[in-house]
Amino acid sequence: MSDTAVRLPAEWEPHAATWLIWPQSRDWPGKLAAVRWAYVEIVRWITPGEDVHILVNAPAVADKARTMLAKARVDLARVHFHAVPTDRGWTRDSFPAFVRLANGTSAMHAFTFNGWARYATHTQDIRIPEALPELTRLSLARVVYNGRPVVLEGGAWDVNGMGDMLVTDECLLHPTRQVRNPGFTRDDYARVFRDWLGITNLIWLPGGIAGDDTHGHVDDVCRFVNPTTVVLCREDDPEDANHAVLAANREVLGRARLASGAPPTIVDLPMPRPLYFGNWRLPASYANFYIANHAVLMPTFNDPADRTALSILADCFPDRHVVGIHAVDLVLGLGSLHCLTHEQF
Repeated sequence: MSDTAVRLPAEWEPHAATWLIWPQSRDWPGKLAAVRWAYVEIVRWITPGEDVHILVNAPAVADKARTMLAKARVDLARVHFHAVPTDRGWTRDSFPAFVRLANGTSAMHAFTFNGWARYATHTQDIRIPEALPELTRLSLARVVYNGRPVVLEGGAWDVNGMGDMLVTDECLLHPTRQVRNPGFTRDDYARVFRDWLGITNLIWLPGGIAGDDTHGHVDDVCRFVNPTTVVLCREDDPEDANHAVLAANREVLGRARLASGAPPTIVDLPMPRPLYFGNWRLPASYANFYIANHAVLMPTFNDPADRTALSILADCFPDRHVVGIHAVDLVLGLGSLHCLTHEQF
């Protein structure tokens, strides 16, 4: 990597577009029809403020998707389909990071995707970045460190565009479970994030929520909402599996400092009641929201806390519509709105 300055913008900064992958049955067995209509709602709320690009496995899939979008009166002039083979629908994790270079242009820096060090179904997703230079007209560079490709996913971090980044020990540093980069230390990650994303200050939280098959992605627990403020998930029930880890996250964040030297302002975000499919605990979290140009899309779960969480985010984003997207079906795929979307700068 050269010494060219680089910056990873915050999600609330102006987007050139949002990217999605049209849903497939592997992620939502038995729920695909409902999930497709949830996607229609996602696109309907994003398109007033920016174009949406959607990867599909075949042109016939795009035709069916257009029909659905048209029924919801989506502005199809702002929706663009691209036939690119994919395995799964989690754009946040298989796409490269869109960064700003010192000369003001955008570029793509791609970490290697390996199915969260868990699933073998990523042989097509790992090649997604190769298709994007032609589609975006942006340059692509693969993230390497000491001559070695770096494995990571976009849901593993959150940034404020000012050099600060949130990550978790559970995801990046666990010695035996879903190890992305064996032997990596905090210092190794700090160098990678500095050189490739322009990060100067890492805030390490202990862990993620129950049911998260990524093993600790931070976008389910803590998110920046402006350069100095984060929303932090809180579970008040001491019997719940999330209580201890979310309390530990709060304790660590309370001692943290931003690159500026100031402490972050912490806004509590409730957790919905535990959501199950059979005996399977699902990773339901209000923190998995997506910040588009026009709106903030927050997952809702038919839960009494939905209204509270929407109100909290509305206060955090007074310049955007904050809307709920029904996510009980979406989260069966073990992810939600932030996991499904990726902003392009």
